[in-house]
Amino acid sequence: MTESRRIHILDPRLANQIAAGEVVERPASVLKELAENAIDAGSQRIEIDLEAGGARLIRVRDDGRGIAEDDLPLALSRHATSKIASLDDLEGVDSLGFRGEALASISSVSRLELVSNTQDEPSEGWRVVAEGRQMEPRVSPAPHPRGSSVVVRDLFFNTPARRKFLRTEKTEFGHVEETFRRLVLSRYDIAWVLRHNQKVVHQLRAGDEPAAMERRVGALLGRNFLENALHVDIEATGLRLWGWVGLPTHSRAQADQQYFFVNGRVVRDRLVAHAVRQAYRDVLFHGRHPVFVLYLELDPHVVDVNVHPTKHEVRFRDGRLVHDFLFSSLHRALADVRPNEPTSPDAVPVSEGDEVSASGASTAAANEQPRWQQQGMALGADQERPAAHRVREFMAGYQALHPEHEEQLLTPQPQRTEPDTTATHTPDVQARAMPEADATQAPPLGYAVAQLHGVYILSQTARGLVVVDMHAAHERITYERMKQQVHGDGQALGRLQTQPLLVPMSLAVSTREVETAEREHETFERLGVELDVAGPETLLVRRVPVLLDNADVESLIHDMLGDLERFGRSDRVEAHINELLASMSCHGSVRANRRLTVPEMNALLRDMERTERSGQCNHGRPTWTEMSMHELDKLFLRGQ
Repeated sequence: MTESRRIHILDPRLANQIAAGEVVERPASVLKELAENAIDAGSQRIEIDLEAGGARLIRVRDDGRGIAEDDLPLALSRHATSKIASLDDLEGVDSLGFRGEALASISSVSRLELVSNTQDEPSEGWRVVAEGRQMEPRVSPAPHPRGSSVVVRDLFFNTPARRKFLRTEKTEFGHVEETFRRLVLSRYDIAWVLRHNQKVVHQLRAGDEPAAMERRVGALLGRNFLENALHVDIEATGLRLWGWVGLPTHSRAQADQQYFFVNGRVVRDRLVAHAVRQAYRDVLFHGRHPVFVLYLELDPHVVDVNVHPTKHEVRFRDGRLVHDFLFSSLHRALADVRPNEPTSPDAVPVSEGDEVSASGASTAAANEQPRWQQQGMALGADQERPAAHRVREFMAGYQALHPEHEEQLLTPQPQRTEPDTTATHTPDVQARAMPEADATQAPPLGYAVAQLHGVYILSQTARGLVVVDMHAAHERITYERMKQQVHGDGQALGRLQTQPLLVPMSLAVSTREVETAEREHETFERLGVELDVAGPETLLVRRVPVLLDNADVESLIHDMLGDLERFGRSDRVEAHINELLASMSCHGSVRANRRLTVPEMNALLRDMERTERSGQCNHGRPTWTEMSMHELDKLFLRGQ
């Protein structure tokens, strides 16, 4: 054996450079580590300066607690930290950093300088740098206000191979800005400043009240995000989920506006991604990605953050509980989005002196855009609704236009090629085509005025004009009724018909999958699938749902076992059945070019107002859109 192959101890700089390969990928990685240290230091203001996209300079300055002179040499040493001291601390980490490797790794591939002060007197500051192959720290006096500044110059100057992998300045700054966006969304109580090449790019004030948080989200993601997002705040079983989740109609071609935080730490977790994807499955257009800024809060002792070098992934002690909580919370929030008028007494009425527009709605109400709230689209407390007598005037005008339809009741009954499985209306829930004469509030989707080319319904509302795709809308209504009949309350497939297989199907599986099948026997049974263990690596399928008669049952079972193993939950059966129901509802819905009477159109509008997810058809396309009187006036230059 040659001398070069003898076991030896790596010198500290080389060991740190190897460690840097795990956590220091590009300037954005450096910024993440330095900013997280500043957050852990209890800072109220963090300023970041960059040059050349961060390749030439990264400076992070904070006003936190600072580092004492005696501790500065250790700050640049590996496995030195003030954040954990025992295994108990590691099992309940409540800080962003804890490994004590970041500064040592960064200093091994750059020229790093750390200046800190724990006193209010600026002259009490100290500087530390690491020099030589042994990376010996050298401490010297340096004036600095209370807090710390970390300066990283010439990243990868001593590792040319790594430096060649850096992209253009614009690309690297784009990655840095995305990292900055995640950081500032994690802590609203900290003021942030980002400068690039001496130019201020972002300057965000601190504030953790709702209005300040919305301003920050709007500044980073655009006001359009907030205008098309639901605010959620749900708490159960020791878990709390809050934040903003985008409407299905406000999706993106890329998953570039998805931010999920666990106890203030941004994560990209497969379990979380799966739960979110399931919640959007029924309402999102194919190939599109939802947008959200969500925060999960739970006991730090039930989540393990020490599973990835960059701390981007976490592991939950009870993954199934977390998955089900995320899915059910988002699924319900999206299902409740429907056109509904507010019932809050805080809504401000229109004064008697308001000018009334041609539609009968007040000008003040017409000029306001509708805002989607958590429980559906409603006029906010800061928006004005038409006074009662103006609604009566509006409805009286409508009745004069269509007097023959005032008291008719009708639900669309299209021609069907499939058996009619939609729910039948009973007299106590049947929608009236016209409201009572003394009603004081117009319905959210208004009243049908005409049908356009046999495809669209034109409806007049208190705010303006609504255009409805009648086939898409009826498709969603039929689909939701069929799902209710098949799935019952959504928690179990109690009404699902099953059938035994004439010859049981044998499946070759792994021993782990056999264990999963035995452990999840009740889950399969609830989904209408009967499995028996026939050997250490063999399963027998004896019974399946009738609706899956022509499905690839073998692939379906394998996929279910994989989901149950990874996420603790599987909806493969429901998803496959829902695909069949969606196809049936599409064929059984009102077709284009079918002439509808005014009562039929109104009945369809009322059904939309009662139906979950009625804003999108089964394929994720929007079912209706609205133009306010203000937008219509702009088209015709009224008031200009």
